[in-house]
Amino acid sequence: MKQAKTKATIGALATLISYVSLNSWAHAYHPEAFIWSPQDRENAEWVATSNSWLDRKACRWLGVCGGSHIHFSRQPNQALVSHEPALKHPGSEGSDDWQNAWKEPTNTSKHWNKDEKTLREIPEYVLEYAPLVHLFSGERYWPCDIAEHLYHVTPELNYTAIQSGSVHPALTDLNKYNEYHGGGWVYLTSNDNPEEYPDWLGGQKNIPSVPEELKDDFSGNDGWVHRPGRTYLQGIKDVIADMKEWFGSDSDSAADLKESATAAKEYARLLLEQGYHQELKRKTADEDPEGRFRGGRSEAPAVLIAIDKGHGVVDAFWFFFYSFNRGNSVFNVVFGNHVGDWEHTAIRFHHGEPKAVFFSEHNFGSAYSYDAVEKIGKRPVIYSATGSHAMYATPGLHPYVLPWGVLHDQTDRGPLWDPTLNSHAFTYDFEKDILRASNITPRAPTGWFHYAGRWGDKLYPLGDKRQYRFAGQYHYVSGPLGPKFKNLGRKKICGGPDRQPCIIKHWLGGESKIGRLQHKGEESDLYTEEERHLGISQ
Repeated sequence: MKQAKTKATIGALATLISYVSLNSWAHAYHPEAFIWSPQDRENAEWVATSNSWLDRKACRWLGVCGGSHIHFSRQPNQALVSHEPALKHPGSEGSDDWQNAWKEPTNTSKHWNKDEKTLREIPEYVLEYAPLVHLFSGERYWPCDIAEHLYHVTPELNYTAIQSGSVHPALTDLNKYNEYHGGGWVYLTSNDNPEEYPDWLGGQKNIPSVPEELKDDFSGNDGWVHRPGRTYLQGIKDVIADMKEWFGSDSDSAADLKESATAAKEYARLLLEQGYHQELKRKTADEDPEGRFRGGRSEAPAVLIAIDKGHGVVDAFWFFFYSFNRGNSVFNVVFGNHVGDWEHTAIRFHHGEPKAVFFSEHNFGSAYSYDAVEKIGKRPVIYSATGSHAMYATPGLHPYVLPWGVLHDQTDRGPLWDPTLNSHAFTYDFEKDILRASNITPRAPTGWFHYAGRWGDKLYPLGDKRQYRFAGQYHYVSGPLGPKFKNLGRKKICGGPDRQPCIIKHWLGGESKIGRLQHKGEESDLYTEEERHLGISQ
């Protein structure tokens, strides 16, 4: 028995030594293989910030960084939550509130000529088909106003403040920080410790609620009646008929359209083999007996950016800001926290008709045909995940990145947010890089849009007690870039590079995302005569 234990110990030590040796050799001779994120390019400097020799070695050899900092997931201290009225706008003499921060000092709309008015006009159909967002019922970090966010941050360059903390950034000229190395290394750093859950970070006062005058008003929007999303059996017919015109914003997307349809059909075949069928229904026992639902107003304004892509294609991007993103847990340990969080959904129109909806999810996303998604009246329903605020087409659990659902988002039918009740609208010429305040909010400032830096803290150093890293995943990551850097000029509705395939899903159910699937090559009876005529079947 002693010999067996001795051999096992020797084997374990030999394995550990071999792993450390190979890991060190790989890092020394192939460092590029370990660059999984922009933060990894500064890895050596990051590791060196720790005062502990043991911690630095464990990080370099074993990949366990800040092991003594790791703590199990815990909910924020609700005693710190405040419901006080919104703070005053920075730079004011106590007379301006956050709403006034969104207004330029002068209204220039009266000087717009006919051409200028056309460039700034938001089509009526963009608001008619605007999304409705279900926030998570147990959310801790609600929508926030970027004007208020700016009051609580200080611009920093390499962890050093650019200006005095008493001078606050403003929406009107936030892009002035681009003077510092192009702005890409500037971070809007929180003045408070995020782990202490300051009230502005949680946005509790911005929970959507239905105004009294609208509670019984179900006029417009097709009566606000709920319509479940389309399932496979409902949607297999006529899913490709009109995609040829709107799939890409130019006329050279036939090959991509064919690939999209092929992958979607293969996915449909897999669902059928699994006997999968899902009918999304909404419980109405405690709601309006006619199945009607009204969205509420949040004090945190949404941002609408409408872009004319030509060929009759218009993309309407709806952006939602949160002052904090709480990462998800793996075995009750949280990864991926960051200050500042921009999420978006995009609706593509062709000659005024909604054709597809894109849902942003972390660094990727999913696209559905308009007919496929759940709607209230005419308006698509979006589900925002708890903490991460990733956007999905259905309620429930949504695994991503790691296998077996270890890492997942969760959505449900919490408060329903109607962003049209409080939003700032713009039009954008992405070829000339010109953002214009629209006819809806003509005094809205535009300087904030061109800010090229980050909307939150820089990746905390290893020496910071709040930071740790395991298997390449950080507890705190850097804040995000703003809406301008979300590929607004994309030809296809999907958020990735135009050279990548864009899969439009035509029903709800199954996995959240469709990868690039290999089709079998033989023609299937799933293809319609119309699809064969378009050259989509193989």
